[in-house]
Parts: sequence; structure tokens; C-alpha cells
Amino acid sequence: MIDLFSGLDAWVVVSLVLALTFVLAFEFINGFHDTANAVATVIYTKAMPPHLAVFFSGVFNFLGVLLGGVGVAYAIVHLLPVELLINVNTGHGLAMVFSLLAAAITWNLGTWYFGIPASSSHTLIGSILGVGLANALISDIPLGDGVNWQKAIDIGMSLVLSPMAGFAVAALVLLGLKWWRPLSKMHKTPEQRRKLDDKKHPPFWNRLVLVISAMGVSFVHGSNDGQKGIGLIMLVLIGIVPAKFVLDLNSTTYQIERTRDATLHLSQFYERNAATLGEYLALGKAAAGDLPEQFSCNPQQTEPTIAALQTSLQGVTDYRALDSEKRVEVRRYLLCLDDTAKKVGKLPGLEPREKADLEKLRKDLTATTEYAPFWVIVAVALALGLGTMVGWKRVVLTVGEKIGKQGMTYAQGMSAQITAACAIGMANVFSLPVSTTHVLSSGVAGTMVANKSGLQGGTVKTILLAWVLTLPATMGLAAGLFWLATKAIS
Repeated sequence: MIDLFSGLDAWVVVSLVLALTFVLAFEFINGFHDTANAVATVIYTKAMPPHLAVFFSGVFNFLGVLLGGVGVAYAIVHLLPVELLINVNTGHGLAMVFSLLAAAITWNLGTWYFGIPASSSHTLIGSILGVGLANALISDIPLGDGVNWQKAIDIGMSLVLSPMAGFAVAALVLLGLKWWRPLSKMHKTPEQRRKLDDKKHPPFWNRLVLVISAMGVSFVHGSNDGQKGIGLIMLVLIGIVPAKFVLDLNSTTYQIERTRDATLHLSQFYERNAATLGEYLALGKAAAGDLPEQFSCNPQQTEPTIAALQTSLQGVTDYRALDSEKRVEVRRYLLCLDDTAKKVGKLPGLEPREKADLEKLRKDLTATTEYAPFWVIVAVALALGLGTMVGWKRVVLTVGEKIGKQGMTYAQGMSAQITAACAIGMANVFSLPVSTTHVLSSGVAGTMVANKSGLQGGTVKTILLAWVLTLPATMGLAAGLFWLATKAIS
């Protein structure tokens, strides 16, 4: 990490330190903002003392980040259109990063202060969309090209459907527990239990499930939300010091050869499917030198892009051997080929087997661009883990007592947590960002309805209002800040 600052101007070093501090601050706030949801049930049901619950939740969040990979990280990054990612310069990168982070942090702190279980995922995604749309307006490009709308739709669907699934599945799990053990004490609230036998803690097996499921939620939260911080840091590094981070400089010779071979196989794939794709890709019509001076991604320039990339990687065994401009160039080619392949995979006419082959080629193409240095992962893991250990009280009370009209039973806590852990874990498998806050609070609401205890209208309206307003509010705030920042730079 020490060589990160070597050869940089003083103002770039200061900007880089500030940007990284902002990202880690966002993750720290994310920790105490969202983790309350992971420990709310175990604290409220007295399955664990608060200090222990929060400590172990922090540990499992840390482990989740370390072991979670980078799939969700780059799902977030690729919300921005590929043209913005490949043509970003230092000033533009600074404006983009500081705008979206300032908007996200402001909204997160505001909702935390009022004890509202709002989503850090919605907050971050809204901020990124706002920057993308503002960039389109400033750059005089169509709004439709300002954001990667297909990726935005995919993520939007996961954010909308996951709370609905959490509500329904948690309700069904609770009904299953009531059918299996209808007279069990796990269906009584802590207050009812104290009146019966004056015990303050759940029965052993209930307590064990509550603790394990809470740590499971913490782990998958770290894996999912931690990757969002990783994606942000990579945006910072690529935007401010592109020469050092546009490609993974630690890539082995084998990985570089794998990338080079992927371009050859991609060319063969397009030739094999020329009858279906020839018109869309203008196969055979573009010469090797047809790439425009101001590089942009165009499916009809796929052949010259492949040729240019193969020329750039010819004989290369170490990315450090490439000068800084050539590294940026190689990344541009790789991102554009991946973007075109993604669009091709959605075209009608390709057989399922061919689409599967294309997906494998895409993974090989991006193997040395979609990465994160180990120090980035550790820094995010520490920020999220430490943030988990503070600020949890405000949201715990909301989740435990203010969603339903009566206190949460042990069975309700187990149902909501098991559902949240499984739902977020599945989202991690498919590299989809979801909201721990919304999945868990929806799960709690589902168990309240299934238990016929009713919902508190005021709290539910507040949560729903935060859910509805988060995207437009953060989009508007980030867009406004980005516009001001670009005006200041120019």
C-alpha cells in the first residue's frame, strides 16, 4: 500500500486520502446503521447481552467482508455506464466520488438519528444513479445512456422483491413453528415468559437458534454490504490514480494469457454466430484501425477492439511492463468487449449453450479488471466491523417493539433472522446487492401479521416512507453535489 502515494502530486495525495476516508466513514456508519438489524432480535429477546451481541456481530461482519468476494462490489460499480468508467479523469473522478459519498453519508446519518431502519444499499445506489444522470445532463448525452439501466433494473428488482420475500417466508416459517410446537413457550413474548416462570432468557434451543441466526445475518451482511464499500474504494482508486489500479498489477502470467485467449475465443464465437450477430456487430465491415480517437463502446466496433486488444497484449507477461496510458487503454478495451458481450447475451436467436459459453468468456475477460487488493478488503472489513460495535440502540428498539403491536416472541425472532440470513446469502451467490434492513424488518412485520398481533401503523408508514424516499432523495442530493463539484472544477 505504501507505493500507492509514490510519484503523485501533493493535491492528488490529499484528495486520495480524503476520498478513502469518506468511503471508510460510509462503511463505519453502515456498520452501526445496519447492524442493529442483525442484533435487534437477540438483544430484544435477551438471547445475548447487548455488548456480546454487538461484539460478535462485528466479528462476523469482519469475516463476511474478508470471505465475500467482489461480485456485489462490481455489480454496484457497473451501475455507472461503461463510457463514464473508461473515460474518467482525476478531477472528474474526485467530483463523482465525493458527491455520491456525501449524499449517502448525509442520508444514512439522518435516518439513523431518527431511529428509522432505512437501507444503506438504497442510499448508495440512489447516490450512484444521481451521479450518472447528472453526468449525462452535464455532458449532453441522452439520459438513457447516463446509467447502466439494465444493471439498475436487475438491482432494483432484487431490492424490491427481497423484502416481499422476507415478509412472506418469515410468516410461513413462523406458521410452521406454530404448527410443529403450538404450545411451546417460544411463542410467548418476554413479558409473558417472565410472568409465567420469571425467566429472563429464552429456552436453551431457542436461544441457540437466535444466536446462530443473528451471527449468520451479520456474516451475510458483511459479505453483501462490505462489498459495496470495496466497490466504492475501487471507484476512488481507478478514478484518482488509474495507472496503478485500472488493471490488477499482481496478475500472473497465466491470468494475462487467459485474458488474451479469451479475446481470441470471443472472436471465434462471433464468427461462429455470424449469421445471427453479423449485422449487430458489423462483422467484416470494420477495419483494424477504425477505432475513434475519443474512445467509446460501440458494438459495431467489436472487431477492431478485439484486434487492438490482442496487439496491446502481444508478448505481455506482466502488466507492470505496460506504460500507464497503455494500461488504461487495455482496460477500456476489456470493459467494452465485456459490455458488448453482455448485450449480445440478451439478444434473441442464440442457443442457451452459446449464451453459457459467452458468460464464461466474459468472466475470463474481466478476471484482471474486477479485483480488489487485499488491503482494501481488510480496511473495509475493519471499518464495518468497528462501526457495528457502536450506535445500535436506536434501531433495536424500533425493530423489537415498534413494528408490531406487541413485543417480539422468540419464534418470531428466529423466523425473521433465519429468513434474512438465507435471503441475503442467496443474493450473495448471484452477486446482487440487497438491503439487510428491509429484509429483516419485513421479516419481523411478516411474523407479526402471521401471529395476528397486528402492526403499528405509524412505524410501518415511517419505514415505507423512508423506503420510497431514499432513492429519489439521494439521487437528487448526489446529482446536485456532482453538478456543483464539476462547476467548481471547471
